[in-house]
Amino acid sequence: MTLLFFVLTFAITWTSWYAARSFPALQVPLLYLGVFAPAFVALALTAQRERSAGVLALLRRLVEWRVGARWYLFAFGYMAAIKLTVAVVHRVAVGAWPRFGDEPWFLMIAATIGSVVLGGQTGEEIGWRGYALPRLAARFGFAGASVILGVIWACWHLPLFFFPGADLHGQSFPLYLLQVTAISVAIAWLYVNAKGSLLLTMLLHSAINNTKDIVPSAVPGATNPWSFSTSPVAWLTVVLLWLFGAYFFVRMSGKSTLPAD
Repeated sequence: MTLLFFVLTFAITWTSWYAARSFPALQVPLLYLGVFAPAFVALALTAQRERSAGVLALLRRLVEWRVGARWYLFAFGYMAAIKLTVAVVHRVAVGAWPRFGDEPWFLMIAATIGSVVLGGQTGEEIGWRGYALPRLAARFGFAGASVILGVIWACWHLPLFFFPGADLHGQSFPLYLLQVTAISVAIAWLYVNAKGSLLLTMLLHSAINNTKDIVPSAVPGATNPWSFSTSPVAWLTVVLLWLFGAYFFVRMSGKSTLPAD
């Protein structure tokens, strides 16, 4: 069923995204269909196998808020801490600060919270962490599953590297693959410690999307998605993500089920 989930999700998302290029009048709904495909497929497969009880159990995890305050802090601040550390390392190593983004901090916070409610994180997290991660973990453990899922998750975004106007257009996919896989390990670590709360994984996912440009990694004018990034900030970000990711990976090793309450 897990393989079927990935096949159907990729088929719906990629078809929707490519169709959005051909039908401009339907671009927005088709893009959102692609973003929410992981959730739709996960809910359909869950309904087929576990009926309404399974669907309700999956959806309840979207509002599971009873976790320790430190995990909210982790979700809000992980990527911001990574990016600020990158800025300091860059300053020490190069002798100059990297370029900082222009977005005010209060807008980042508002966008993070708003995106949890209205953004695509819901559509993705129901599928990736709500459905796929626990099933992969049952076979590979959470550590191995987080890496496998990270590679698949990164590849799911691949069409966006070739669509003019998309944020990822022309950027380095090899670097993105490394970055997203490390992020997948961090999200899995949060998932385990938040006892399967999708609310917390959505919050981390949203915070990453909205604070990653505190110190931007993107290369302006990039045109070759298969090349390696020329941005020192991007590579410093990946190194730091994997330093922490290695710690999370080790701590999850041997775990294949969520801890008991």
